[in-house]
Amino acid sequence: MTPSSPLPPSSPPPRSARPRQFVADGMARLLAVAEARQRRESPFAAVPADTAPVTVPTRHGDMPATLYRPRTADTARGVYVNVHGGGFSAGAPAMDDSLCRYLAHEAGVFVVNVDYRRTPHARFPVPVEQVYDALVWAADGARPWAGAALLVGGQSAGGSLAAAACRTALTDGGPEIALQVLQYPPLDLVTPARSKAAPTDHEPMLRPSLSQFLDAAYVPDPRQRTDPRVSPAWGANSDDITGIAPAVLVTAGRDRLRAEGLVYAARLAHAGALVAHHDLPDVDHGYDITGENPEVTKEMYAVLAAHVRHAATP
Repeated sequence: MTPSSPLPPSSPPPRSARPRQFVADGMARLLAVAEARQRRESPFAAVPADTAPVTVPTRHGDMPATLYRPRTADTARGVYVNVHGGGFSAGAPAMDDSLCRYLAHEAGVFVVNVDYRRTPHARFPVPVEQVYDALVWAADGARPWAGAALLVGGQSAGGSLAAAACRTALTDGGPEIALQVLQYPPLDLVTPARSKAAPTDHEPMLRPSLSQFLDAAYVPDPRQRTDPRVSPAWGANSDDITGIAPAVLVTAGRDRLRAEGLVYAARLAHAGALVAHHDLPDVDHGYDITGENPEVTKEMYAVLAAHVRHAATP
């Protein structure tokens, strides 16, 4: 599918239209509690996983993570840093356990599933900097996978953070990243959620009111939302991203965030960095986490594993 034209730039909403900060922070806390109580059935529960806790040092303190070892660790050619979603406020590494164990088993890479600090306790740019620091740590020659290709990916907010870390690697001169995998990420926090189109025959999971609160909790100052690490699909933020890590981008047809994903896919393609854009027509945001369509999840995870395996192969 050919990505659509960019969303028109917009100014930050007037102060009267912004949620009060204590309300936004309260909503973020409630979402975290609700997320922690949910139990989901994994279509990959039977995939074996060899895991161990690890600690990743960052400028904002030590970050816990889970390391997934591939079946043939001695010949693994890649390490994949995974960043979970949850609206920058909820979620936990465990919600991506299925994907992590699948990539380790099927793509033959180490996977480092990080547990970054979340809002309202840590706002932008803290999570971005932690994910970037994790990439620097993973690229260190002292790691067990020394010399392996470095990859990063995330779903939803995790995809936003992965994209931001890759943007930081571009501007800061490294580390070299072989692939970024972005699943249905929020890529434009400037445009109000109520202005983002939704399918007329389906009520998307992301309601405008919820997105408004989560955006405000993550980046309270609307002026900061124009930062390319927050909103790479807004305005001219990605007019020139030549040299950025090659990317696989997944969008969902029923997702309110689909349009900004299409915009970013076009920017990546213009920069020669788009490996593939997979637009899934009949699923919503978080399709693989909510269990909305297990068959689509199985098919898509196999595709992602193939992309990861190929990127990690010299």
